[in-house]
Amino acid sequence: MFERFDTDILVIGAGPAGLAAAACCAAESGKRVIVLDDNFGAGGNIWRGEAAQPRSSSAKVWFARVRQAQLEIHSGTRVFQQPAPACLLAETQAGVREYRYRKLILATGARERFLPFPGWTLPNVMGAGALQALVKNGLPIAGKRVVVAGSGPLLLAVAAYLKQQGAQVLLIAEQAARKQLLPFAAAVLRSPAKVVQGLKLKTELAFVPYRTSCWAVAASGEKFLQRVQIQCGSSTIAYDCDYLACGFHLVPNLEMAELLGCAVQASRVSVNEWQQTSVAEVYAAGEITGIGGLELSLAEGQIAGYAAVDQPEPARRLFAERAKQQRFADALNRAFALRDELRSLPRGETLACRCEDVTFEQLRQYPDWRSAKLHTRCGMGACQGRICGAALEVLLGWGASSIRPPVFPVRVESLMCDVTTNNE
Repeated sequence: MFERFDTDILVIGAGPAGLAAAACCAAESGKRVIVLDDNFGAGGNIWRGEAAQPRSSSAKVWFARVRQAQLEIHSGTRVFQQPAPACLLAETQAGVREYRYRKLILATGARERFLPFPGWTLPNVMGAGALQALVKNGLPIAGKRVVVAGSGPLLLAVAAYLKQQGAQVLLIAEQAARKQLLPFAAAVLRSPAKVVQGLKLKTELAFVPYRTSCWAVAASGEKFLQRVQIQCGSSTIAYDCDYLACGFHLVPNLEMAELLGCAVQASRVSVNEWQQTSVAEVYAAGEITGIGGLELSLAEGQIAGYAAVDQPEPARRLFAERAKQQRFADALNRAFALRDELRSLPRGETLACRCEDVTFEQLRQYPDWRSAKLHTRCGMGACQGRICGAALEVLLGWGASSIRPPVFPVRVESLMCDVTTNNE
């Protein structure tokens, strides 16, 4: 089935930044606004499953605004191609949709960064956010022994949620050193709301060990994960466990921005004070402009929304809040910068690209991503380099090669529809 939609404002991403942008657009202008998201419900990773019954105060506020604005949210819709200017193709379970727009707001969010280590492909070794999402969707976790490891504040949030669901959280292992985290703690103390969040997490995680300068170095088991080795300073400690939730902070989802030709610097989309990208009539907000957390995403989303409908004054009133949250984001990213020792995590035989079964030893002989891709098919599997690309940026300093459509794997009939559209 092929469908066509025309809209004034198209928003890609129904997380906090996208919802804030769309709600502001619709409320201020009365224009038609369509929001696309590849998940089957609005909210993104942070508000996953909260559309019907929001749990957090911020989710309650914004979902109420979304309902009031009567936004069109097209869930289960993944954009894969730009066949013409101001036109995008997206795949759904039912077929292909063509979206023509006047202005576009990108709020494609971020994903977890994984770093390969021996045993990281074992069943039940997964990303911290991924395990949380599975539990929210019904995975039974009560009574299961879980080690949470990697880097970033997401580890604390995930550990608290898993503990609420009955998991036995054995350890939170943070790779950053304690002295590296102290300036971030000071930044948290300057924000009353974040102090409240921190105290709540501390209460929820009572009696759960939190250790800094610790990281997973190996996982082992027969058919499923049974044990994880954690490096803590000069010692290695083994934990018998059922799940390892492991993620090394976040990386922006830049594929759509790069497909559209938006300028990207330092692994983030470049925007001006109005959140406008280098491409005319294309705006960006949230984690794709740099990892910064919920409050920064909401501020950027609102500014982008107001700017897209030519409402500069309400946008300008949010500049101070954005600057405040950006300072906090800068402190966060400095605090959780990855240590050099993580570059030695994989052994030669460790899979670096699990889609195409390419080992780290096979990749080390090539000078860059493009050469490795041509010779080994690294990055050509189902994830299209989203996992191995972010890892090899840390491990070998490689930058991703150019983005080519389709930016996501799609059905053959969807590609045929793309050809038909281009020939019309």
